Amino acid sequence: MSKRTLGPCVTFFPQPTTIISSISLAGEVNLMTASWVGIVSKTPPTIAVSLNSGRKTYENILQTKEFAVNLVPASLAVEADYCGVRSGREEDKLKNTNLTLETPSQIAVPLVAESPLNVECRFIREIELGDYRLLLGEIAEIHALDSAFAESGDIDAKAFDPLVYLGGIRQYWDLGKKCANAYQDGLTLADKK
Repeated sequence: MSKRTLGPCVTFFPQPTTIISSISLAGEVNLMTASWVGIVSKTPPTIAVSLNSGRKTYENILQTKEFAVNLVPASLAVEADYCGVRSGREEDKLKNTNLTLETPSQIAVPLVAESPLNVECRFIREIELGDYRLLLGEIAEIHALDSAFAESGDIDAKAFDPLVYLGGIRQYWDLGKKCANAYQDGLTLADKK
């Protein structure tokens, strides 16, 4: 397989497309698209979000110590892109996208109602990385689309229709199809010894 070097950059994919909801001390809700997001611990359940330190969302999180991570379905690619390229200091992103909010159960920050998966978080700490801050949030609650669950309890991942971001080439894609079962199919290789 022939490869080319790209140097140190942010070309790595796929990344989840999420909308981070936050609230100011004055009660103003802000939405910001972020793709540098991921689960970093199971015990305690912790998520990490990397934000530029100049963002309104970063300021809100430091003030209130809470935020929500809202998974973006592929059907909201345009709205998600808008929430990432415009500032909440200058525009009302809720009004311009027609996204709606719903009440959380553990924190004060509202959730994006159109999101099939919402994660309520309490800010734990930050790590400085140049102009960016890696924010760690303990997961307080997760809300998942009810229709994604079968009576047996199995989850239909297609119901979430997650939008992914291809960092470096600046494109959004949907997931496509399942390729394997995690923690299971790889074990077939161990049997070949």
